[in-house]
Amino acid sequence: MKKALLAALFLLLSMTIRPRAVSAQNSTADHTAPSYDMKAQSLLDLEAVQKKFVDLAKVLPADKLTWRPSPDSRSFAEVFLHVSAERYQILGLMGVAAPAGFNGNTFEKSTTDKVRIAEELNKSWDFTQKAINDMTNADFAKRVPKLGPQANEGDVVYILVTDAHEHLGQMIAYARVNGIVPPWTLQAQKQDGKK
Repeated sequence: MKKALLAALFLLLSMTIRPRAVSAQNSTADHTAPSYDMKAQSLLDLEAVQKKFVDLAKVLPADKLTWRPSPDSRSFAEVFLHVSAERYQILGLMGVAAPAGFNGNTFEKSTTDKVRIAEELNKSWDFTQKAINDMTNADFAKRVPKLGPQANEGDVVYILVTDAHEHLGQMIAYARVNGIVPPWTLQAQKQDGKK
């Protein structure tokens, strides 16, 4: 978790420093309104990843939940729970309180039960949706100085999105190594076969 947060913070800092250098090179600043709504887009991205996490958790054989690529790596179950925990912890960077009783130190190893894992993914997704939906557009620009001089709450949401995609890629690799084709790939293959 610490390595992932440090990597996310490094990414965030590099994103906040780079625009300054670019704006110093250009004499005119772009004042065009964004062509998308970050709030809506982040929720769409996170929802798509959430569905894939839950779908993959459902098709994994129970005996594979403890599989890990090496002794020092997280198991399938631990990655799923890590994703749930990080939703609470990353949103906590902007002051959103985790649910009562949540313990980030023990959460990843709290279960290997498929049903509970899916429940935890869904519970943390509900928490995430509420936290982002409760944000105003102005909140996305609200500064989070502890993350860097230009960091804001929108950056925190962006960290959440990129982190979710990173772990989805990890889970796809885990599945493929174990001969498991992700359900959305199977669905696409069936659709391609019908064309």
